[in-house]
Amino acid sequence: MTDTRSQSTNVEQFDAEAVNAAWARKPLYEARKKIFPKRASGQFRRFKWLIMLVTLGIYYLTPWLRWDRGPFAPDQAVLVDIANRRFYFFFIEIWPQEFFFVAGLLVMAGLGLFLVTTAVGRAWCGYTCPQTVWVDLFLVVERAIEGERNQRMKLDAAPWSFNKVAKRVSKHAIWLMIAVATGGAWIFYFADAPTLLVNFVTGNSQPIAYITVAILTATTYVFGGLLREQVCTYMCPWPRIQAAMLDENSLVVTYNDWRGEPRSRHAKKAKAEGKVVGDCVDCNACVVVCPMGIDIRDGQQLECITCALCIDACDAVMDKLNKPRGLIAYATLSEYADNMSLATAGGTEPINPSLVRNADGSFLDKVQHFNWKILLRFRTVLYFSIWALVGIGLLVALGARDRLGVNVLHDRNPQYVTLSDGSIRNGYTVKLLNMIAKPRVISVSIEGLPGATMAITGIDQPEGRSFAIPVEPDRLRNLKVYIKQPPELVEPGKTAFKIIAEDKNSNEKDVYNATFDAPEDK
Repeated sequence: MTDTRSQSTNVEQFDAEAVNAAWARKPLYEARKKIFPKRASGQFRRFKWLIMLVTLGIYYLTPWLRWDRGPFAPDQAVLVDIANRRFYFFFIEIWPQEFFFVAGLLVMAGLGLFLVTTAVGRAWCGYTCPQTVWVDLFLVVERAIEGERNQRMKLDAAPWSFNKVAKRVSKHAIWLMIAVATGGAWIFYFADAPTLLVNFVTGNSQPIAYITVAILTATTYVFGGLLREQVCTYMCPWPRIQAAMLDENSLVVTYNDWRGEPRSRHAKKAKAEGKVVGDCVDCNACVVVCPMGIDIRDGQQLECITCALCIDACDAVMDKLNKPRGLIAYATLSEYADNMSLATAGGTEPINPSLVRNADGSFLDKVQHFNWKILLRFRTVLYFSIWALVGIGLLVALGARDRLGVNVLHDRNPQYVTLSDGSIRNGYTVKLLNMIAKPRVISVSIEGLPGATMAITGIDQPEGRSFAIPVEPDRLRNLKVYIKQPPELVEPGKTAFKIIAEDKNSNEKDVYNATFDAPEDK
């Protein structure tokens, strides 16, 4: 397939066809027809470059960021410490019992995805999905080594030679390096990155580290380099799900055939013959830049990831023809339907672009254009409100949470013991939780239960109603506590009382409502 130029428009024409559209797709057992997307340029392409740099930068660099938490905690800014069951995110530390924070973030992520899809279609797929980002990165490498679209197509069709082998080996070697870096970056989130890097290179890491890197290397290389658009078309469930989230006011990439049809490569000649001609010159520029291998002019399709590169390509052609941009644009179904009704005289005639234009070629006032207010409708406001409420709730819970905790487990067998002097003794396992990266001395005391005293195994302090217990930073300390009450003060059955843990320096306190068991009859 070669590129030609139309003599009438001087617009580059491409002999191309959609190879991944539903009507053109071959059965699964047939060989994949390769897609050679042409490099696009324009505002959406620049936006994709920016997103790619930001997302890849975050992914690869985040494990190397440091955050000073003092001498008793790791200084890695983002760390999933599985061994100690902690999740560190800059100044936030999440304990296992606080997993609801992570669950809340996942809920926010899901609601955010619903919100974005409802507002601007599959923007996640087109800009921030890891599959899209890494395919873009792999394409950068491919173009740098094998050249632009025509050069890559010629190289693919050419017989094997030293030049072809050298380019293919170089390309795949760099792809593998990127894939290894991708898998390597992932494991750095689960241990101190500098230490793990040294251990990994010297062969001293745990086998799970090498297995994880191998799996992620393979998936990144295969999905991003070899399968590409097939992952989105055949493997990803999101294209099937997102349709349920769209409505007639969702912005999606749309070919406005109400102004583009009938298309013609020789518009001047067709107009001279008195034919109706639309703005589309059938140059196929929108087809050759599509990484999914579809033709947006065929209408909304499951394969479209709304990356908007076809908009950039078409706008460039419209600029050359001195025609208004927006032949392919983000538009809503309601806008499209209203404009199509104008162009077809209410559906009674074939598309006639002259019906949407004034005599001077400008669009009629009735023609619908994008209005940002369409984003502020009930559905998007509802999603945003719920998303914001969840976020505010998490922030409030994060700010109000205690960094000191106490939990008590009463001995089950025996529930109580009668001592030789007639006193009744109960045993408890008390867990003191110091959730800051500093050592503390925590006061453990009892409230209620008149005349009762405590004894703590391993603590060299006399029996009493209060003990000062040192607790290591960011640790849980288990105590074996025995509480006894004189026989004359014992109440039959169960008696409620409180075990209080308090940090006198920070005034933090946690209270556990416990029970003291005694015989039913004195």
